[in-house]
Amino acid sequence: MQVPLLFLSVFIIATCGLGYELIAGTVASYLLGDSVTQFSTVIGLYLFALGIGAYLSRFLDREDALPRHFIDIELAVALLGGYAAAILMLTFGHAGTAGSGSWFRLVLYVTILAIGTLVGLEVPLLLRILKSRMEFKELVARVLTVDYVGSLAASLLFPLLLVPRLGLVRTSLFFGLFNAAVALWSTHLLRDSLKHRLGLVIRCVIVLLLLAAGFILGDHITSLTEEGMYADDVILSRSSPYQRIVLTRGRASFQLFLNGNLQFSSADEYRYHEALVHPAVTAAGRSLGRPPQRVLVLGGGDGLAARELLRYPSIQEIVLVDLDRAMTDLATKFPLLVEQNAGSFRSPRVRVINDDAMHWLDERIRKLPSGQAAPLFDAAIVDFPDPSSFSVGKLYTTHFYRLLRTALDPKAAIAVQSTSPLFARRSYWCIVRTLESSGFVALPYHAFVPSFGEWGFVLAGPRSPDGGGVPNPDPAALPAGLRYLDAQTLASLFVIGPDMASEPDVQPNRLNNQSLVTYYEHEWKRWN
Repeated sequence: MQVPLLFLSVFIIATCGLGYELIAGTVASYLLGDSVTQFSTVIGLYLFALGIGAYLSRFLDREDALPRHFIDIELAVALLGGYAAAILMLTFGHAGTAGSGSWFRLVLYVTILAIGTLVGLEVPLLLRILKSRMEFKELVARVLTVDYVGSLAASLLFPLLLVPRLGLVRTSLFFGLFNAAVALWSTHLLRDSLKHRLGLVIRCVIVLLLLAAGFILGDHITSLTEEGMYADDVILSRSSPYQRIVLTRGRASFQLFLNGNLQFSSADEYRYHEALVHPAVTAAGRSLGRPPQRVLVLGGGDGLAARELLRYPSIQEIVLVDLDRAMTDLATKFPLLVEQNAGSFRSPRVRVINDDAMHWLDERIRKLPSGQAAPLFDAAIVDFPDPSSFSVGKLYTTHFYRLLRTALDPKAAIAVQSTSPLFARRSYWCIVRTLESSGFVALPYHAFVPSFGEWGFVLAGPRSPDGGGVPNPDPAALPAGLRYLDAQTLASLFVIGPDMASEPDVQPNRLNNQSLVTYYEHEWKRWN
């Protein structure tokens, strides 16, 4: 029975080890953006640290001391890995402006190196402990098999179950508890080889209690880590498989943050959403020669774009495709958000689909019975987060916009939120060029939103065979009750000053290179 339980220890060690790697990569991605870069550096450094640990194991040459070393290493991994998420988030939130730069990266990489080195020591020590219990060939095969299966378990449990249910801080502590449990039962399994076993048991119990206390107080620890990251009080924080959702509240407004990035402030979001929605809807009406009836919203999980669309009695159906069910559920049920979006998701005219927008567009026609044409949309509102990572950047590519064209009436109009033409000039014009390369006629425009500054949008329509198709907003079609837009303001949106004028050298954003993400990261790095 002893050997199978030791193999179970290998399984748990592998699961926890990969779990810590995923936690570090996710935290870095949330806080620094550019998930490809963060996960690449985290994975590379972690694997390098595993090699350091494996090499250092050769210096633990006293065979009779190996069980004690193994248990001590398990306890060290449990404590450091268990509190890794809290350490990293506290560093970022409470180190001032340096927390988002050099200090955070230093703590991140030191933490990864330390955890990886400790984890790298575990399997070589277990192999040496077990070598007298079975043939070496069989031992290596079984240990490595169980190790890889444990890694698979972590890769499935982490995004599908642990982070959505527990959040990052508690997930980190959850893995730590299992490492500490391995250390505790190892004091029993390896009791014949241990001296001063009682002292080891006491250390294991202390570490388990520390981790259990952290797990129980997980909400308080999370609140403490987020206090320094946001200027106002955090009133809600939630992790989904895709992002960290945080709502904060100040004296006169509340704010929504996704992965630490501001999405809107209730004080001025009406400026953003009126500028995003109404130019496209009124332009579509003028182009079609009738009021639009079907509108597609891509992104917009907060329900605010849908609120603006519901001002038009002619719109019979709004199909909103947003990846994150956690976000759309909040916008449907959380009172503060429901009040802000006027209960838009409860309207029978709104249909919410939780899916990746690119996948949904690609599958839209394939799911129809043979020979049946998919209904087209009169207008589309594209309201994705800024292209700060490749996973979001794909939604700004020529491939994506060509897919979008297949869902549109030939006389439809679309609006795309397009980051700041003042602070991220090349990024903005890259989006314009990408739309033009995808068969659209693009009309740049902008609005001043105090929470964001100068913000950019693109109004576009499918290019007609004769080269026409320029969308033309109709001020007479603006609905009543708007706080920002009127005929004069609508016209002013399309006046682009020389400090935001075209960048002729930008390349269209294509799926195979995603030049937009590179532009975006380089430009916004200057301001953060």
